[in-house]
Amino acid sequence: MPNLNSTIDLDIKKFFRWWLRELDFLVPEKIRQLVNEKQGFIIVRPKGKQLVLSYVLNARDIPYDESRLGTDITNGQVEYLAALERNASGIAQYRALRAKDERLAKANLIVRLTGQDAIQKELALPSAVKENLVQVVAYELDRYTPFNADQVYFAVKPIEGEHEPGQIRVMLVLTPKETLDALYEDIKAMGMSPLFVDYEAAPNDLEQRYDGYNLLPEQLRDKAANAPRLIYTALVAAVFLLLGIVLVMPVWSEYRTVNVLQEKIDAIEKDAKEVKALQLDIDAMVDETRLLIGEKNAAPSVLDMLNALSALVKDNTWLSYLQYSDGHLQIQGESPAASALLGSLEDSELFANARFVSPVTQDKVSGQERFQITVDVLPAGAAPSAQPNAAAVPSEFAEHRPSWAIVEPVPGWSKEIPSSSAVAAPVTEWLAKYTPSPAIAGGVNGQDR
Repeated sequence: MPNLNSTIDLDIKKFFRWWLRELDFLVPEKIRQLVNEKQGFIIVRPKGKQLVLSYVLNARDIPYDESRLGTDITNGQVEYLAALERNASGIAQYRALRAKDERLAKANLIVRLTGQDAIQKELALPSAVKENLVQVVAYELDRYTPFNADQVYFAVKPIEGEHEPGQIRVMLVLTPKETLDALYEDIKAMGMSPLFVDYEAAPNDLEQRYDGYNLLPEQLRDKAANAPRLIYTALVAAVFLLLGIVLVMPVWSEYRTVNVLQEKIDAIEKDAKEVKALQLDIDAMVDETRLLIGEKNAAPSVLDMLNALSALVKDNTWLSYLQYSDGHLQIQGESPAASALLGSLEDSELFANARFVSPVTQDKVSGQERFQITVDVLPAGAAPSAQPNAAAVPSEFAEHRPSWAIVEPVPGWSKEIPSSSAVAAPVTEWLAKYTPSPAIAGGVNGQDR
């Protein structure tokens, strides 16, 4: 069962090394050769007073086959080259071999120690010392081995896999300083520069050598060439740049698209605001028009009122004064029976609340009663038109709704009122016949007729 309380260790260097290996795998072989002149590996194994040289062309995906050379050199396609003496004759033999085989000049050189030259041991340490493994092992080396830190070259490598809670397992590989120093002197005398030194019982993976260990001390290691490193750095930078472009371009395209759409939306919103303002103006005009129409329709037509009044007034009654204002009609005149006229007005569907505004008097000359009556005029919708012959009324008369009108007796107006049969004639003819010459005082809606 996995330990859920264990911490997750994130090795950034290891991640980038893995990432670089994956990129290296994807790079075509020709381009990889241009970037890195080194091709293949030369394995140097000390065997007594000899150095056994073998060539590994490709260590990727080649199974280990010890039987091919009778040795446990490494994983890969191994080709035996030579066994050199560790003296002057061996140096001459190596130089001749290098002049004959150009692969030796381009290959990486690996020194792989045998069991006679190195030892390996597995240690269990507290997990707290993981960040300072080398210092801790160097301090406690005499407890784990017969040597102290001044006598040996050693390397420590964590072992992957499950560990006991609170502990880590590491692999300790060491070799005596005298042994490795003497071997290094012989190799340098032949003109060899080793990339690293490992142990054949725990060999490094040649394709993942960045994750391996190296028994060769720092002062004896060759400095890596700057050109491949710069090229790899440039390639990595180019990859990051392209990756950034791939990530940024869709966002930038979406940003431009959003800006274009926003500009269109702003233009549409501006037009919409103008349309809305126009709609509000139209609605205001419609409301005002409806209010005017309502006020106009609230009052009856003057022609309807005059026609109704002409039908109610008898032949023996005549009017000397007529005024209409704010829904009230006031009339003055003479009649044999003023109370009868008051009753007729009260019974009309167009008039209501008929009343005398002054006492009724008797005219001594004509013997008729003088009266002054005020009556309320009902709204147009409340009473139907009383016009006998409405079809004959011109539209310009029928549509007028005066705010007030005054009719007073004028010279030339006969006191003889036409009979009811004459009222039945078209209103236009009646108005043309009985209209006084000066015109009605006050006019209609402020205009003379």
